[in-house]
Amino acid sequence: QVQLVESGGGLVQPGGSLRLSCAASGNIFSMNAMGWYRQAPGKQRELVAVISSGSSTNYADSVKGRFTISRGNATNTVYLQMNSLKPVDTAVYYCNAEAVTLSPLGSAEYWGQGTQVTVSS
Repeated sequence: QVQLVESGGGLVQPGGSLRLSCAASGNIFSMNAMGWYRQAPGKQRELVAVISSGSSTNYADSVKGRFTISRGNATNTVYLQMNSLKPVDTAVYYCNAEAVTLSPLGSAEYWGQGTQVTVSS
């Protein structure tokens, strides 16, 4: 159906930057909201940022001013530019997307496999 593949995670020092990418592929008729979530060890998965099909954005308070979400609509991709990273940002980051497919007909939510981001000196 729909596959989401993330890339761009890794190890970075505090204050550094990383850019995550997520590419969606499959039987996609249209793409609605796309976003990023993260899950730190022992914690629940939480929303980091989301972007609508009209490019409206919403961010978790903890990342406002440091992270920027964007999307390439022609390529069904979503990006997360992360600046001024802190150790508390360490987590597995998951791509999320709501896609409309024709077969099967309908809208559903999809998840990527996750990419590890570690912020440490």
